[in-house]
Amino acid sequence: MQRPAADLSPMTMRQPSFYIPHGGGPCFFMDDPAGTWTGMEAFLRSLPERLPERPRAILIVSGHWETDGFRFSASPRPPLIFDYYNFPPHTYALTWPAPGDPALAERAAGLLRAAGHPAATDPDRGIDHGVFVPLKVAFPDADVPVVEMSLDHGLDPVIAYRVGRALRPLRDEGVLVIGAGMSFHNLRAYRDDRATEPSLAFDDWLAGAVEGDAAGREERLGGWADAPAARFAHPREEHLLPLMVAAGASDGPGSRIYGELVMDTMISGFRFD
Repeated sequence: MQRPAADLSPMTMRQPSFYIPHGGGPCFFMDDPAGTWTGMEAFLRSLPERLPERPRAILIVSGHWETDGFRFSASPRPPLIFDYYNFPPHTYALTWPAPGDPALAERAAGLLRAAGHPAATDPDRGIDHGVFVPLKVAFPDADVPVVEMSLDHGLDPVIAYRVGRALRPLRDEGVLVIGAGMSFHNLRAYRDDRATEPSLAFDDWLAGAVEGDAAGREERLGGWADAPAARFAHPREEHLLPLMVAAGASDGPGSRIYGELVMDTMISGFRFD
């Protein structure tokens, strides 16, 4: 039997929005003798405890899906997309059979269109590793419906923020909005201790931009490329743009709720109330 669409009861408590790190490939499901991913995995596992109630559904934007305009996965049973390479064979047999929510996908696309953004649903799209890897840690029972949203290939931070703003009503409908990426994403700099200092400089700026007055957050985050070490931290910004969506989905305060040196670089996660 198909799971019913999200219950839009007015008694539903408002969900926060999050920007979370999704790790490296299927990292949480591999041997990790050095404990590289232990802290991040514990943070992801803690996400349900940080919510006012169990979410009716999750709307998540990943840095691994770019389209012309915005798209929402609308399969009732979205398959997993194993878009990582050269990992152990068992990581291509992972399962996480969370249901989709076509009604939520259409509702979200409608909100974007009403705000002047091109948006559509995709009935065939699965969920990529930027979605199923962290959510398999956070929601291992795969019992919360999930819709993935793409990034527009223009990667405009202000547009991404305003798209998040258009999605704000969903939070009052019990939908948890998540941006999944990495707050530092320079693959050539990982495991190089020379990257630690610039990664800390960018992270300090990013935390300040998030935690400052919400009224000026769009302008601050929209100018992220002028931050210290910005283009070192993000040679290409697709893993940072999900933060703009999560931030735009809230007019409340933002806070840094996770921070750790991972592979010699500072990685953070944020919450917006």
